[in-house]
Amino acid sequence: MNQTLSLPVPSALGSIDQYIQTVNRIPLLSEREEMELATRLRDEDDLDAARKLVMSHLRLVVAIARGYLGYGLPHADLIQEGNIGLMKAVKRFDPSRGVRLVSFAMHWIKAEIHEYVLKNWRLVKIATTKAQRKLFFNLRSLKRDTGSLHGDEIQAVATQLGVKAEEVIEMETRLSGRDVPLEGDSDDDEHFAPIAYLPDPHAEPSEVLERAQLAHLQDVGLHNALASLDERSREIVRRRWLTEGESATLHELAAEYGVSAERIRQIEAKAMQKMRGLLAA
Repeated sequence: MNQTLSLPVPSALGSIDQYIQTVNRIPLLSEREEMELATRLRDEDDLDAARKLVMSHLRLVVAIARGYLGYGLPHADLIQEGNIGLMKAVKRFDPSRGVRLVSFAMHWIKAEIHEYVLKNWRLVKIATTKAQRKLFFNLRSLKRDTGSLHGDEIQAVATQLGVKAEEVIEMETRLSGRDVPLEGDSDDDEHFAPIAYLPDPHAEPSEVLERAQLAHLQDVGLHNALASLDERSREIVRRRWLTEGESATLHELAAEYGVSAERIRQIEAKAMQKMRGLLAA
């Protein structure tokens, strides 16, 4: 077996560029090597074989994730979701079916990335049915330019994707829209933002005071809950949920602490569970 697959786990590196460079240096498996490893995993539940199968296909996840950068989501998070799909594929792969893992894994990788994109691209879900999902991921590439579709173009897209023309029109309308901030982005926009047209039904002074007192109690409870955590757990929760601006990704924290992204996720989940218990008490 090729010994170079004992490289350090790429998630322990400090940047997405380093990660990509590392996974691209991991050699591909021959068909015979892949068959031997998959058979060991299936028959003996060999976790080392599973690790080698996953690592040798990490470059596939990077390549697939790159195709979804147009949705404005972090490349590292797209890769992370794709890696989850790859691990699911490896777990379910049957070498006796006569297909290579790369062909089998593509479906699982794309499925995980699709779910992530649909959940995070917009505050409001825009694709829930199977037909809507197909349109969401294919409509942009089928449009000849950035303008709107008309007449024959709508029917051509509908025929190619096997959906109704009305569904094409509806999805294009959803994609052409954008999330509008409730408050203005600047002082100049403040009087024209939606918040300016919404009445406040809770402006009565006693309600305002009650809400302020509740917010204070919640702040104290949050402070006490954070204080109950160990230093590492507290810092992970703070960096993931309580910082202004962009929060740290699992991979960024994994690089800092020298552990895997999955380990960071486990620490975060345990800390959040403990804090919820204290806040509910």
